[in-house]
Amino acid sequence: MTLRSILGYLAVALAALYALVVVPAAGDMTTMINGTVYASYGVLVLSLALIWGYAGILSFGQAAFFGIGGYVYAVAALNLGDTTLSAFIAVLAATGFAALLGYFMFWGRLSDVYLGVVTLTVSLILYRFMNQTAGDEWTIGVAPLGGFNGIPSTPILTVPGDPDTMLEPEQIYMLAILALLASYLLCKFLLATRFGRIIVGIRENESRVELLGYDSRYYKLAIFSLAGGIAGVGGVLFANCVFVSPNMFNLQTNGQIIIWVIVGGLGTLAGPVIGCFLMLMLATELGTLGQGAAASWADPNLIMGVILTAFVLVLRKGLLPMSLAAFDRMVSGRSRSGELAVPVEKSVAAE
Repeated sequence: MTLRSILGYLAVALAALYALVVVPAAGDMTTMINGTVYASYGVLVLSLALIWGYAGILSFGQAAFFGIGGYVYAVAALNLGDTTLSAFIAVLAATGFAALLGYFMFWGRLSDVYLGVVTLTVSLILYRFMNQTAGDEWTIGVAPLGGFNGIPSTPILTVPGDPDTMLEPEQIYMLAILALLASYLLCKFLLATRFGRIIVGIRENESRVELLGYDSRYYKLAIFSLAGGIAGVGGVLFANCVFVSPNMFNLQTNGQIIIWVIVGGLGTLAGPVIGCFLMLMLATELGTLGQGAAASWADPNLIMGVILTAFVLVLRKGLLPMSLAAFDRMVSGRSRSGELAVPVEKSVAAE
C-alpha cells in the first residue's frame, strides 16, 4: 500500500471520527440536522461517482432512484407501521427499478449520450407525475401522495423491534453518517475485486473486454442496479430529515449531482462527496447573504453560477485529483532533492 493510500484512509477515518464523535458532543441540533441532509446527498452523489467515474455510465437522472427510495419508504411506513421493514423495501424498490431500466438500456446497446437522456427523461417524468397527484384519489392505502406538497407526514425511523420508539434527530444523524461511511467502504471493496477491475476495463475499452469473453451488459447492469440501491439509501435518509416531495426528482437535483462529481473529481469516490459538502455549504452561505444587507446587489444564484464556472475552468480535474497531483509532485520533489544530496556528501567525505 502506497503512502498516498495510507494517508487517504487516515483522512477518511479522521473525518468519520469527527462526524461521529466531535459533532454529537457539541450538541448543536441545527448542525446535526444539516449534517443528516449533507450525508443523504453524499450517499446519492457516491452512487453517481461509482457508475460514472469507474464504469463510464453517465446517468443524468440519478435522482430518480433517490426519489423512489424516499417515496417508497414513506408510503410503506404509513401503511405497514414498521419503518425498518419499509426502509429495506424502499432500497429494494430503488434497486429493482434501476435493474429494470438498466436492462432495457444495456440490452438495447444505448450509447452514453442516449443513456444519459433516457435516465434524465425518466426522472423528469416521475417529477411531473408526482406533481399532479394532489387529489384525494391519489392515495396508496392510507398514504396520500400529496402532489407538489409531497408527504409531510413521512414517519421517522424507529428502533428496530420497537415501532413505538422513534429515533431522535441525533440518532438519525449518526445513522446517516454510518450509512455514508458504509456505502463508501462498500464501493472501495467492490472496486478492489475482480468484478471492479472488469468494470473499470469496460470503461476503458468495452470492445476489448467483450473480446476477452465477458458480457459487458451483465456487469453494467449489476453496477447500475447497485448504484440505484445506494441512491435509494440516500432517499430514505433524506425522508427522515426533511420529507419526500417531487423536488427529489427535479432537474435542479439532477444537475447538482453532476456538478458535485465534477467539482470533487471524476474517477474518485471521496472527491464527489467532498464536492457535495462544499457546494452545499456554499449554497447555504449564499442563501444567508441573499437575506442580509447585501441582498440588493448579491444574487446567490448568479454568484453560484460564476463560482462554479470559474472553478470548472481552472480545476478541470476536480479538487481531489488536483490535490493528489500536488502531493505527488511534492513527494517526488523531496525524493529527487534527497537523491542529489547523497553524492555530494560522498564526494566531500572522499576529499
